[in-house]
Amino acid sequence: MNEKSASTRTVMRTARDIVGLFKLRIGFMIMLTALVGLAVTSGPSLGWPKLLTLALAVLVSSASAGAFNQYHEHESDRLMARTRGRAFVTGALPHTPAWLLLMAVMLIVAVATTAWVLNPVSAAFVFLGAFFYAIVYTVWLKRRSWLNIVVGGLAGSFAVLAGAAAVNPQLGALPVLLAVVLFLWTPPHFWSLAIANQAEYAAAGIPMLPVVVGIARAAHVVFWSTVALALTALLPGLFGAGPVYLAGAFLGGGYFVYKAWLLAQAPSRNTAMGAFFASLIQLSLLLVGATFDSLSL
Repeated sequence: MNEKSASTRTVMRTARDIVGLFKLRIGFMIMLTALVGLAVTSGPSLGWPKLLTLALAVLVSSASAGAFNQYHEHESDRLMARTRGRAFVTGALPHTPAWLLLMAVMLIVAVATTAWVLNPVSAAFVFLGAFFYAIVYTVWLKRRSWLNIVVGGLAGSFAVLAGAAAVNPQLGALPVLLAVVLFLWTPPHFWSLAIANQAEYAAAGIPMLPVVVGIARAAHVVFWSTVALALTALLPGLFGAGPVYLAGAFLGGGYFVYKAWLLAQAPSRNTAMGAFFASLIQLSLLLVGATFDSLSL
C-alpha cells in the first residue's frame, strides 16, 4: 500500500512538473484568445474538426515556446524564488538536448497542421506567436532591454490573429483591434508582477522596467499604460463588438485603472499584486464578453 501511494505521488509530481514545464495554464489562456479571434470574425462556420485543430495547434505551439523558455532560462531561474522550483532547476526533469528536439517537433507539427487543415495565413500567426515568445522575448530581449515584455507581448496578439485568419485570412478591423488590446494589456499586466518581484529580477540581472527605472517610476508607467489600455479596449465597440463586451471593457478597464492608480500612489508588493490580479479580471471580462456577444448574434 505504501509503495503504491509512493508511486502515485511520483506520477502526480511528474505530471505537475510537465504541466509547469509547458506552461499549460498560460497556453490555455492563449488558446482562448485564438478562439475569441475566431468567434468575432465573420465568415463560414469551421466545424468541429477545424475548430479543434486551431485550438490544439495554438496550445501545442504555445507549450513548445513555454518549455523552450524554461530550457533556455534554467540557470537564471535558480536566482529567483518564484522560478527556482521549476523542473529543470530542481533536476526533476533532465536538462538534455532531447527536449529541444521535442519542442521543435511540437512547433513544426502545430504549424504544418494549421496550414494543411486551415490556411497558411493562420499557420503563420501560430508560428509567429511561438517565435516571438521563445526567440524574440526569451533569447534576444529578456536580458538586453526593458522593452522585452513589450515586444514579447505580441505572442498573445498573434493568437487572436491566428483565430481570425482561420475564418477569413483577410483580417477585419475587430480582430485586429482585439489583437492591439492584447498587445497593450501585456506590459501593465507583467510590469505589475515585476514590481512585486523587483528584487528578484535585479538579483537575476534581468532588466525589467522596475529594475531599470525604479519601482516608483515604473508604477506610474503602469498607471498610464493601463489608462491607454482601458481606452483602447472601448474602440472595438465602434467596429461591431456587442454590449456585453463593452460592459466588460468598462467594468474591467475601470477596475484595472483603479488598482493601477493605487499602485502609483503607494507602490508596494500588495498594490502591485492588486493591479496584477485586476489585469486578469479585465482580460477575462473582455474575452467572455466578446465570446458571448458573438454567440448571441
